[in-house]
Amino acid sequence: MTVEELKQWLLKKFDADKDGRISKEEVKELIRYTGTGHFASSWKCWRFMRSVDTNGDGFIDEQEFGNLVDFAKKKLGVKVVRA
Repeated sequence: MTVEELKQWLLKKFDADKDGRISKEEVKELIRYTGTGHFASSWKCWRFMRSVDTNGDGFIDEQEFGNLVDFAKKKLGVKVVRA
């Protein structure tokens, strides 16, 4: 999948309020979706947000989607190609 395809999939699947950003609560759903379970989701969510949300506003926005792609490749085993 390409970076743009991943971005569109993430927004469609996990951007519950359709604001174009992924919030901490939406990240929890993403982590649950990847099969890590409820117990580890709070810790993984914190680690995920710390790695990806570089401006610290609690959301993954347009400028941070590159960080999200890098995290997904390294930690979630997602294969992403740059188109």
